[in-house]
Amino acid sequence: MTFSRQSVLFGFGACVGTCLALAAPAGADLVVLSSGRVISASSVVLTADTAVIRLRGGGEVTCSRSLVVRVDPDETPWIEPAGTTGAAAASAMADAIAPVVPAPIRAIEIPVAYRGMINKLAQAHGVDARLIHAVISAESSYQPRARSRKGARGLMQIMPATGRQYGVGKGSLYKASANLDAGVRHLKGLLGRFGLREAIAAYNAGEAAVRRFGGVPPFRETQAYVAKVLQLSGLEPPPLPEPPPSPDAPDVDPETADPAVPVDVASDRSAP
Repeated sequence: MTFSRQSVLFGFGACVGTCLALAAPAGADLVVLSSGRVISASSVVLTADTAVIRLRGGGEVTCSRSLVVRVDPDETPWIEPAGTTGAAAASAMADAIAPVVPAPIRAIEIPVAYRGMINKLAQAHGVDARLIHAVISAESSYQPRARSRKGARGLMQIMPATGRQYGVGKGSLYKASANLDAGVRHLKGLLGRFGLREAIAAYNAGEAAVRRFGGVPPFRETQAYVAKVLQLSGLEPPPLPEPPPSPDAPDVDPETADPAVPVDVASDRSAP
């Protein structure tokens, strides 16, 4: 059997085209969930009540629309891994949309060595001492020499750039009095610009992230941090005020009104 040169080249080109098509990265969306997780999906269909998320590994999941914070385009090329099944992808998606349940938090008492400084700073700057204590507990567990991978230092894990804003040099951030002073002043500034939850989130993730997302960012670390600080401090944001009564509603005292006698709004308005 013989093949012409043209047929060989044509067959080779078709094979290459097929192989490239199979290996080509698929378009996708990044679905940001209220649980703080981000899922990469091949497509998303949103309605007023539901979100239908088609998974990259095959299959789809329908969940409440309220669980989806937003959908962003995924600019990172991605190739479907071999052996991924729709069932496995659906199981992963079910785990992703499950709410984050924070681990039990062990209360930490204010050490005697720092109690006086914290109470004094709380009174001077008008910041609740319980909130200061909770932030220190979450940031360093009262370890004055603590240092993060990003370079935050001391009891309240102050970054050198933040310390400079409050006149505290990098070399002084391990000094308890200077670190606490800068941290409490920074916390006070955040509380002046945001609500309680958002201020705590900004202390962890930065003001830019809070402004970008219009509230607590959907980062698992930040959401867990906010929950931890609120639990340790025993503080909760004040409830939203109840809406004022409608001006058209009749003025009836519920304690004296007779439920057997209906209220005639029209006659009540026309009475002299």
